[in-house]
Amino acid sequence: MWSHRRALALWVVLVLLLAATLARAQIAATDKMSDVRGTKHNFSSVADGTATPSGTVPTRTIKATTETQVCVFCHTPHEATTGELAPLWNRTMSTQTYVPYASGSMDASVGQPGGSSKLCLSCHDGSMGVDKVNALNGVKGVTVTMGPAGAPLASPVKMPGANLTGFTRNLGTNLSNDHPISFSYTAALATADGELRGPDTVVKDRVAGAATAPKMPLEGGQVQCTTCHDPHLNDKTTSNGSAKFLRMNRFQLAAPAGGAFDTTNDIICLACHDKGVSWAYSTHANKDVATQTYTGAAAQKRDFPSSLDVPAKTNPAVWQVACLNCHDTHTVQGARRLLREGTSTALTGGVQDGLAAVSAVDFTKSAIENTCYQCHAGVADVITPVSTSVPPNIKQDFTLAATAYRMPIITADQGITGSLASSEPHDIGTGGVAQGGANFIESRLNLGYGNLANRHAECTDCHNPHRVIKAQNGLPSGGPSTSNSKDTIATHRHEMASTLGYTHSNLISGPLRGSFGVEPDYGSAATNASFHYMPDSTLYKVKAGDPKGLSATDVAQTYVTREYQICLKCHSNYGYDDDNLYPTSGLGRRPTLGGIGRTASGTNGMPSTYTNQAKEFQAPVAHMGETGGATGVSQINSGAKALYDGAGTASTKGYNHRSWHPVMAPTGRTLSVRGITGTTPWLLPWGNIVSTGVSAVGSNTMYCTDCHGSGVTSNVSVVPDSGKPWGPHGSNNPFLLKGAWADTGGGNASLLCFKCHVKAVYSGSSDSGRRTGFYDGGNTNRGNLHNYHVNKIGELRCTWCHAAVPHGWKNKSLLVNLNDVGAEAGSPAAGSIGKPYTQGPYYYKALLRVTTFAKSGNWSRDNCGGGGTDSDATAYMKNTMCSTTP
Repeated sequence: MWSHRRALALWVVLVLLLAATLARAQIAATDKMSDVRGTKHNFSSVADGTATPSGTVPTRTIKATTETQVCVFCHTPHEATTGELAPLWNRTMSTQTYVPYASGSMDASVGQPGGSSKLCLSCHDGSMGVDKVNALNGVKGVTVTMGPAGAPLASPVKMPGANLTGFTRNLGTNLSNDHPISFSYTAALATADGELRGPDTVVKDRVAGAATAPKMPLEGGQVQCTTCHDPHLNDKTTSNGSAKFLRMNRFQLAAPAGGAFDTTNDIICLACHDKGVSWAYSTHANKDVATQTYTGAAAQKRDFPSSLDVPAKTNPAVWQVACLNCHDTHTVQGARRLLREGTSTALTGGVQDGLAAVSAVDFTKSAIENTCYQCHAGVADVITPVSTSVPPNIKQDFTLAATAYRMPIITADQGITGSLASSEPHDIGTGGVAQGGANFIESRLNLGYGNLANRHAECTDCHNPHRVIKAQNGLPSGGPSTSNSKDTIATHRHEMASTLGYTHSNLISGPLRGSFGVEPDYGSAATNASFHYMPDSTLYKVKAGDPKGLSATDVAQTYVTREYQICLKCHSNYGYDDDNLYPTSGLGRRPTLGGIGRTASGTNGMPSTYTNQAKEFQAPVAHMGETGGATGVSQINSGAKALYDGAGTASTKGYNHRSWHPVMAPTGRTLSVRGITGTTPWLLPWGNIVSTGVSAVGSNTMYCTDCHGSGVTSNVSVVPDSGKPWGPHGSNNPFLLKGAWADTGGGNASLLCFKCHVKAVYSGSSDSGRRTGFYDGGNTNRGNLHNYHVNKIGELRCTWCHAAVPHGWKNKSLLVNLNDVGAEAGSPAAGSIGKPYTQGPYYYKALLRVTTFAKSGNWSRDNCGGGGTDSDATAYMKNTMCSTTP
């Protein structure tokens, strides 16, 4: 009986708790009316909780001790301040000089506050007393006693709160962290910006019934505080939390449609900021994706409806908070573009409570990444639930141990010098192109061209948070929609199981949609196919903009279609000035290695500068496949010396051509072209069988981030470990590699190469069959020559025979050739090539000498050698080059 009663009691408690939860007020349609009595602008002595037409008087921190009049704190029938737009203004205007909002992405000019905004600032700049009025009850210059009876507040009673935090309405006089005001809002401005709606054509005057009131009224054609706020408005819908005197919704009430502004359901920001369909289905606005809810504490701190309120309300979902997840119209001092918690002050519980005083436009404390870390830090300080990968924990890679490697996301890591010291150089809208702010375009100078001190990395260098979608395909047919923007994962399709019809590609995934990148132009001259050719820095084509409903994927599109386009804007001579010289004796202007979190110069023989990836990854159409041997073939001008270039007679020049990892385009070298008839030597997804008898090899393409990103513990895959994100954010390996790039043999299972290439084909001592192009099936019939050499001399090192930086190369199969060491190593003098040969970036303990480049699958001992007194090539390589291996 006792246990039955206990069970019944517990059941009743659970039912009551459920009922209480369901009864919590949810965000609902607003029901606003002009009733200043029900707002915090009611400074009268009336008791909190007193009924008003729109609800009740709220709890106030500032109110009069005995004065019962409500309007008198702003208005007076006599002795009003003259020359201001508001009628009968009962306050002296502030004489402060303000620091206005500033941004490289704003097309309008912003000066000192004017118009009715000056009225608001007479309280909200914190410099003047709320208790000071021009006249009261026929008396001039009155100070109204404020505070509880018996304990009045000291005069002047100013707007409470610290003016440096985002959680105050004491705005101070530095308005660089506040939404811009007193600027002209015109049709021309909307066009120039690209993501603004045209101004409302309705202009309201003070004659009752003269015209329909505009939704967001301008004042003399300018945006003022009163464009968004009506100081008398109160929301009768109490479930929405503080209405902030807003004319429209503070939150998104229904899934955004991306069309015309919906006064019933859309957040107020969309009344002016037209983000379109891409925003509507973005990861941050999609009702089916941004389903996490705010914690009670985080919601309450932000003045959102909160479960901690009395009475309790429903914590809002991320999609409902919409723009306010990342932006705050009056944000923390020092943040740029109104970014919420966007400064270098540490986040505590997901918030920043203030900064040291700043009195001018000072963005030295800006830290864009902290805005993102509110949600992307793997902790439930702000939103919940937070799993191991939803939302992706990006912060973990940027905050690896000091001995690890990371993109310089923190300003202190960027090594900025000169006038921008300690400041973020990242500044969108500085590229001098139309709609550059909306499209997150930066000037080349900002990226480092002409001033390497400006090189940097920020989240928004790669991602446009207004356009990212949760989809493996970043360019879905017909544009983003309800059905194609809520995939289980957002990264590119990377199948680790045999999948008919699937070929891995380099097309952008959802997180890269709508970003800013570049496409190099290699021209049409045959000589431009050379490994030594550097694309003209003035001919790069900028790729940017919102694809909207377009889904074309060719590289000629005006918008980004490939991941490499985003990478190359920094990792090519678009982002820096390159003289195309080897970095010795002061030559070479490429970015230097070293720095906090970056790979040091000398690592595995690397020189002092990075390489130009636009040079390396070029994939000349004429060098796809393998034509070989005959005079007049197209595979010439690879960058090798004439003796080894891929043209002429087979006996002298053979089948040489350029080689590359297929980041920009496929190689065209299928299994049959490579002479491979056995099982593919590539792991999935690269060796996937697309259809019966057809392998993806030769037709697939890849991402830069298939090699660069979080260190991967798997020995047979580049897929990040559980809970780790895709992307080149940070790694325990140099150059942000996913595996080891070390001076160890093929027996090292963690080597990066073996995460894609089948290890046994290259490191085993038993013949694995015709599974590689390095195969001898001729008279000597030594079979798989990788296995053959392991059997003879033990574990191999990849760089003995292959370029140490395997992006792209002048010889086939990324093969080094110590008979042909050229400009890529500083054009060393003949006879200076030692054994082993190290001259970074491409030669690291290299041993291979090639006399003739053989057709793939038809190599023999006669193809190697090139010097010495031994009777044949085999003896030369054995007795000289490989007699002792490094």
